[in-house]
Amino acid sequence: MTTVTAPDPARLRELEARVAELEAERATLTALVDARGEELAVAARMLRARAATMTGVVDAITRQSVVGTDRHGVVRVWNPGAERLLGLPRAEVVRRRRITDFHDPAELAATGGDGGLAALVRTAAERGSDVRDWTYVAADGSRRTVSVAVTPRSDGGGRDGWTFVGTDMTEARAAERLKEQFVALVSHELRTPLSSVLGYLELVLDDPALGGEPRRHLGTVQRNAARLERLVGDLLFTAQVEAGRFVLAPGDADLAAVVRAAVESALVTAATAGVTLTVTAPASGPVVPGDAMRLGQAVDNLVSNAVKFTPRGGRVEVGLDVGGDVGGDVGGDVGGDPGAAEVRITVRDTGVGLPRAERADLGTRFTRGAGAVRSGVPGVGLGLSITRAIADAHGGRLELAGDEGRGTTATLVLPR
Repeated sequence: MTTVTAPDPARLRELEARVAELEAERATLTALVDARGEELAVAARMLRARAATMTGVVDAITRQSVVGTDRHGVVRVWNPGAERLLGLPRAEVVRRRRITDFHDPAELAATGGDGGLAALVRTAAERGSDVRDWTYVAADGSRRTVSVAVTPRSDGGGRDGWTFVGTDMTEARAAERLKEQFVALVSHELRTPLSSVLGYLELVLDDPALGGEPRRHLGTVQRNAARLERLVGDLLFTAQVEAGRFVLAPGDADLAAVVRAAVESALVTAATAGVTLTVTAPASGPVVPGDAMRLGQAVDNLVSNAVKFTPRGGRVEVGLDVGGDVGGDVGGDVGGDPGAAEVRITVRDTGVGLPRAERADLGTRFTRGAGAVRSGVPGVGLGLSITRAIADAHGGRLELAGDEGRGTTATLVLPR
């Protein structure tokens, strides 16, 4: 006969309490799992919606080609703009072709390395982005000049691929080349006869038997011929800048001498126009590395512009700041204290002024301020573009300040 021992009531109560705790924990965990599942479902819906939105945005871009690749250059994204530019539908490209299949092989090889994907993404890998012209080869063999912006693509776990956004610049680049060739050709064809004209004028004007009236007339011809020669030189210079052939003659430039020479050259014109021209600069120095002739050209442009745009009775003040005060109130509203490693040549006038909205555009070729046009001031809009190019070539910059009707302050900032 088996004897059954009755369970201990205290032990039963302990076990029942433990079961209740486990049931509560299970219910809590079930609720957490359900909540997390709902969160994941919402996140998945958001990701699908975001992916659909991005796909829609990319597909809506038809004027630019958007090509996304994996890290090996295999195409994963191919928008309608890429279809239009390169002549292949998405189904024939995605996961089947590489981005390098649409580039000129010789151009890729010329960049060094293996001539493959590395040639396209080297700069973007180092700097985070890159924009430059490349030659795309379409399915029909036609070649297009395309400005391609390259950026790395990442899904959060490291660099996963690359995005190439291309803008067809074929017609624009061809027009630029034609324009440069036209400017260079016309300028060269004008300069040759002008040099001859000026040479013979000089010979005639040196004749002591030349009468007063003919001498005055020929002097007018000489001045206008010299003005035309300067314009031709400016056109050639800007063409060289845009073609990337602008080089400096290395040396040292005494900026005090440069500033004083520019003011001296403009004194007669200023006096004739009834404009007071003053200069505040040290007797000599500072000496900076650079092309003294080109820097003189830049300062000449600023001073002559200031005189030209200042009405009779106005003032033009030229100052050279070598790290301290330039004296008087010259250079006051340009903004910021000059650093010890910078020199500032400031030209302030009381002329027609400079609307704020026009500052960004001034300094490009053939761009003139509205005030200058309304006032009938002659010019073709080359002076500031030349000055800015010279400043950039010296590692400096051109700053413009002022308001319409209240004068302009132009500052040439150069590193020491």
